[in-house]
Amino acid sequence: MYRFLLSVRWIGFAVFVIVLAAVCTRLGFWQIHRLEHRLDQNKIITSHLKADPVDLTQVLEPGDEVDDQTEFTRVRATGTYDVEHQVTVKFSTRDGAPGVDVVTPFVLSSGEAILVDRGWQESENTVARPVVPAPPSGEVTITGWLRPDNGAGSDAIRPVDGQIRAISSVGFAKSVPYKLLGGYLNLRSEDPPAAKKLAAEPEPERGQGPHFFYALQWWFFALLAVVGYFWFARSEAKERRNPTRIDGFADSSPPR
Repeated sequence: MYRFLLSVRWIGFAVFVIVLAAVCTRLGFWQIHRLEHRLDQNKIITSHLKADPVDLTQVLEPGDEVDDQTEFTRVRATGTYDVEHQVTVKFSTRDGAPGVDVVTPFVLSSGEAILVDRGWQESENTVARPVVPAPPSGEVTITGWLRPDNGAGSDAIRPVDGQIRAISSVGFAKSVPYKLLGGYLNLRSEDPPAAKKLAAEPEPERGQGPHFFYALQWWFFALLAVVGYFWFARSEAKERRNPTRIDGFADSSPPR
């Protein structure tokens, strides 16, 4: 009764089901690996945020990039803000409210600089550049945590009319007369303080995310594919045994 499974049509169907189930199973394990990576990253972030700030030059040297191991490291640095090259990150939101992040280059005594996201302020959701509070003048000591460059396209990270859409030292490099360190810094404190503070970046969310449930979904799809194959095979076998079956039910009408 099941010899039809050796036909070209059913062999092709079986190959399709095997491939589909294998892909879904692999995607499920990929989500589990992403979950494990996120949990490991959460441990690193928590460790960094609990540690005392270290000197910026101990963590980041010219040519270095901020990566998963150094992101959210708390650092301190002394230098001066370069307000002339300050920009705002347009179309930023907090709790559904429109606003901008204020990014100001911070020039170190070595002559190099790092971009500093000084914080966020609410503003109208327009392309116009808003008026933002000035940073402290003169020599300032700041603390903050490191963040990696945004990987957005050049149109988003290159300053235009004092505005950008994403923060990246790569896009900023040609706009300033000094060398920029990689990544940028989310400001947490400064001494002396600014006359008017901006809203600091909140601590990162360290939950598990949806990866575990995504994995269950992919494994369910794999199981569904296999079960579906056997269900269709069983249905066709019944049809071959009883050709009078209609939509899975035998024709039980009385003879005339």
